[in-house]
Amino acid sequence: MSNAAWHARIACGNEVGAGFLVSAHRVVTCAHVVRSSGTSAVTVTFPNSRGLGPVPAVVAVHGGWSGDAADPGDLVVLELDREVPLHPAEFAPPGAELGEPAPTLVAYGFPKGYDEGMLARYQAVPGALVLDEWRQLEAATAHGQALAPGFSGAAVALADGRVVGMVSTVAGSRDGRVGRMLPTQVMARYWPELGALVPTPDHGPHTVRRLYGLVRRAVAEGADCDPDRLYVDAVGPFGPPLPEGGFASLGAAAGYVQWEVPEGEAVIRFADRLQEVLDAPPVRPAVAASWSPILVELDHSGAGADQVTVEVSAYRDGQRRPVGSHRLPRGAVRTYVQERIDEAFTQLAPDADELITFVLPREWLNEPVAHWECGVHDSTPLGCAYPLVVVDRSRHRSGRLRHQLAKKWQKLDALPGGRLHRVDCGTAERPPSLRKRLRDDDADLAGFAFPPATARPHFEVGLNTPVPVLLWPRTGCTDTAHHGPCSGSEFLDELAGSVTGVPPAELPRHVMALRETADADDDPDRHWAKDVQLLWDDPRCFPEPAASLHSPVA
Repeated sequence: MSNAAWHARIACGNEVGAGFLVSAHRVVTCAHVVRSSGTSAVTVTFPNSRGLGPVPAVVAVHGGWSGDAADPGDLVVLELDREVPLHPAEFAPPGAELGEPAPTLVAYGFPKGYDEGMLARYQAVPGALVLDEWRQLEAATAHGQALAPGFSGAAVALADGRVVGMVSTVAGSRDGRVGRMLPTQVMARYWPELGALVPTPDHGPHTVRRLYGLVRRAVAEGADCDPDRLYVDAVGPFGPPLPEGGFASLGAAAGYVQWEVPEGEAVIRFADRLQEVLDAPPVRPAVAASWSPILVELDHSGAGADQVTVEVSAYRDGQRRPVGSHRLPRGAVRTYVQERIDEAFTQLAPDADELITFVLPREWLNEPVAHWECGVHDSTPLGCAYPLVVVDRSRHRSGRLRHQLAKKWQKLDALPGGRLHRVDCGTAERPPSLRKRLRDDDADLAGFAFPPATARPHFEVGLNTPVPVLLWPRTGCTDTAHHGPCSGSEFLDELAGSVTGVPPAELPRHVMALRETADADDDPDRHWAKDVQLLWDDPRCFPEPAASLHSPVA
């Protein structure tokens, strides 16, 4: 141990501590050792390589430690002003400090009067980490060097020299027989690049090198990679939830997946999706994609008839930013969605035109989501407060229909307004005939006189044909086999007069105005637009990056 050249002595102002070399130009130590680095120089020496002399250094990475002994993040990475020709420290797998019998751990520190350094022998206390941050250390013998000032930042190593952590606290008892260390997996929280140096049993070295190589590439290229988005994709809807506040960097997300997610395949999925994002061609902005959607996705969870999977995200600059993902009883969905929609607005640009988009299973397309209140303290219907549309989940995921719809919208951009294709009650038109009519007419808007459940085969023709916009009344005729006028026919008459000439790209805002008018009517229940439902589907507003939110493990 005394011949290991990578041990370092750190001096900053009146503080002396230890550290250890992790690369040719980087040394790790405790943040409190260099707390005066803003006003005092930081100097690093290597006692076992005295020919190198003192090496100036600056703080390159700070773990966030705020000043008290019990504060987390007591770690910094120092950048040396020149590379040193020394072999850096090597690391043991996480948890190697524990065992039966407990292995002896050695720390190389610099207590007062021993500039050349001293060795202290300790053992790690098994069990839970203290505050999920520190592993407690206790002296291995009743005599010998105790952890004293000057040991802070020292590598804690096994007898073979492999590092398992870093001394962070040296005054756990009056005689220094008790101290604390940051295990390597905790250190990696504050410096994710450490994850590339520490072997982990669940991930081969090639996998880890690839992961951090991609992270470095993304940083070097300035790639717009949303770490929260990639994390949610890697762990799937039933993996560990996104930590509160999300991730401050792509490296932090990669480190969290490596260290905190028990499923080993999550690292591979994270790397795969990151590579796909980096290799994907840039998305060209669409003419009509000025909307900034807030996406609310509902689906059956597979865990019971009453359980629903909810995912809420927001689009900004063509990138999807996850806000929340949860499995809930159906009765709790509305409140959760209200809260997450409110949160999603913080992800939009200040000048964004918001568009609330509910992606629903086909059998839920008639849900009264436009009538849901904005929140506990705001009874305004969502559909009156914001442009709100629904999208069929199956269609939203169909590559064929996305392609056909995108082509259709390119044509619609050049037209002054759309033309409504009516699907009336009492018609003898068979579904195949309706499909041919919509295709032959190159239909852009289809209006139904009845809710989906009344004539499901006809309604599904509209969904399975690339018609960008479908409108219908949520309530009305429950049987299409009748003759003569009905409320559905009246609905289509009013609708045709209202939407003819309106550019399809503006229909979400136009329908919001219709809903406001109906809600403000003296007799809102009798207004023709009180239950209008708008399925509006422009794939260009939802550019799906290669890192899809829908994980294959779901």
